[in-house]
Amino acid sequence: MSHTTDTPPVPAEAPGPDERSRYRRATDAVDERLGIRAIQYPVPAHANTISYSLGGLTAVALVILIVTGIVLGQFYNPDPAAANESVRAIVNSVYLGRWIRGVHYWAAEAMYVLAILHLLRIYFTGSYKRPREGNWLIGVAMFALIIGGLFTGTVLKWDQEGFEALSHNLELGKLLGGLGFWFGTGFSSGVPILVRLYVAHVSIIPGLIVVLLFLHALLIKRHKISPNPANRTETGEPAEPFTHHLRRIAALGLLLLGILGVLAAVFPPGVGPTPVEGIEVTRPPWMYWWMFTLENWVGLSGILWGAVVLFALLVALPFIDRNPRRHWKQRPIAMGVGALVLITLIVLTVLEAVTTPGQHLTGM
Repeated sequence: MSHTTDTPPVPAEAPGPDERSRYRRATDAVDERLGIRAIQYPVPAHANTISYSLGGLTAVALVILIVTGIVLGQFYNPDPAAANESVRAIVNSVYLGRWIRGVHYWAAEAMYVLAILHLLRIYFTGSYKRPREGNWLIGVAMFALIIGGLFTGTVLKWDQEGFEALSHNLELGKLLGGLGFWFGTGFSSGVPILVRLYVAHVSIIPGLIVVLLFLHALLIKRHKISPNPANRTETGEPAEPFTHHLRRIAALGLLLLGILGVLAAVFPPGVGPTPVEGIEVTRPPWMYWWMFTLENWVGLSGILWGAVVLFALLVALPFIDRNPRRHWKQRPIAMGVGALVLITLIVLTVLEAVTTPGQHLTGM
């Protein structure tokens, strides 16, 4: 009688000591020169919630904008005589050009919305308070640059909407007097202002944002993730390496990219007609509507003073609100003022949405 025995499966060989040591030596060599392991500092569990990931998602939107912008820049011509036609060529003749331009457009919209939500979360949780005042100011500066990027991107289409946006900008430059020298056509008479705005859009603005983002990240590491004011104590809260937080941001970023891709395919941005000088018939992009309601009321200076007041409040906030408490229930004045400002901006935006565009520019 024969007997058969089941032979147990042979387990896969684990990496030998030599392989592990080679891998360790390689990673140690890279870390010695680049300090990559420095980003493995611990962060609290609440940092992985959606509300505390809004800043990271804003950075993901920036990356998407840079990548798609590099592609679009290969086919865009900033010459005023050819700019509008080059955008049409991107949409109609470049392979996937319409979709890439759509992703770029919707990524800009997403970056603006995410930045606002990020600022609101910081305001709501009191994360701008000592010792994070400097990082709040860096965030406000980046938000201003985002608005500048949206403006220059609108102008680069060189359609009627873009031309009227530029016309408003030139008139605002005149109101600024000497401070508005860069916004005038006389700053560099041999170079069209569209070319200078193109340079600002593709290099100056994104370059400044990247530099400020680097400083922003360094200060976050220096001061750590701001505590969650809803927690009575941070003692005992689980912590994970920052690299795990980055993995979650990457996963959410892929979801964001998928959403932007769908929006670009279903709702691609249009290209308006070649601009006609001397008329004002378009409504500006929605993020500027609140300022244009002020223009309807007091004239072109309403745009300037509305923006000045808003950013003055944002810059002054951490130095005015010295209340050390961070929970919203313990900050009734800050919450009341913040709600008033937010409601005012929403009402001004809605008013512009239901108002027929008016003519405000001089000479029109």
